Amino acid sequence: MSDSSVMMIPVEIAGIFATAMTNWWDDVNESTQWQDGIFFALCGAYALVSLIALVQLVRIQMRVPEYGWTTQKVFHLMNFVVNGVRAVLFGFHAQVFLLHPKALCLILLDLPGLLFFSAYTLLVLFWAEIYHQARSLPTDKLRITYISVNVAVYLAQIGIWAYIWINDNSTVELVGKIFMAVVSFIAALGFLLYGGRLFFMLRRFPIESKGRRKKLHEVGSVTAICFTCFLIRCIVVAVSAFDMDLTLDVLDHPVLNLIYYMVVEVLPSALVLFILRKLPPKRVSAQYHPIQ
Repeated sequence: MSDSSVMMIPVEIAGIFATAMTNWWDDVNESTQWQDGIFFALCGAYALVSLIALVQLVRIQMRVPEYGWTTQKVFHLMNFVVNGVRAVLFGFHAQVFLLHPKALCLILLDLPGLLFFSAYTLLVLFWAEIYHQARSLPTDKLRITYISVNVAVYLAQIGIWAYIWINDNSTVELVGKIFMAVVSFIAALGFLLYGGRLFFMLRRFPIESKGRRKKLHEVGSVTAICFTCFLIRCIVVAVSAFDMDLTLDVLDHPVLNLIYYMVVEVLPSALVLFILRKLPPKRVSAQYHPIQ
């Protein structure tokens, strides 16, 4: 056997493997059984995370019933709602993905993403307030900025939905996807900016203590997780806007949906809820106050 023939064998094997993988991918995507299995698995995963958030919310309320809606309580409530809505949508995937008009389908699928943005940028707001207080900087405009950004995002998205409802236009749908990618990028920047600032401020804190180490680990871990998930969401949504083979939220891309939602929502939510599982102190704390 000649040297050229020997060299061709690995190439042929690689070609056969690639063809087999492509056939497997197509078979899975076109299989109703695989579609149902994957989407119901996502439904179960979201339901579990939603239940964890609810249990934690109840534990916090039982621990400090005398306080109103604190930042911590609102965060867990929004996690419960976001993951609960996702669980319902994936549980009824066969009906949701085929809804008409198309704008109604987009509203149901995009709204949880916006709520996810609001829930996790609430953490950015909380950290920004702590950072500003520690630096003796004004904090009165931080909450206004958070509310203004969220209102602007929701109004812009409602405008996109309304236009698609009136005139089902592929160009506007493309703009909507790019808009969601930009929103995710803003969230990633927020975590990088204030999560990073708070992390390095804690590192420079002169007093070494167990509480400082725990808070440093908490802020660093949550910042890394949230920055990564929002950045991945930004990239995938932007790419899917121009590549039909990577389109999300369709019945015939179950594996892609499984990977995407597990990476950008389910796993990050579960990890953050685990990291932030510590209950607030029973006594009044300067860092644990009701939302005014």
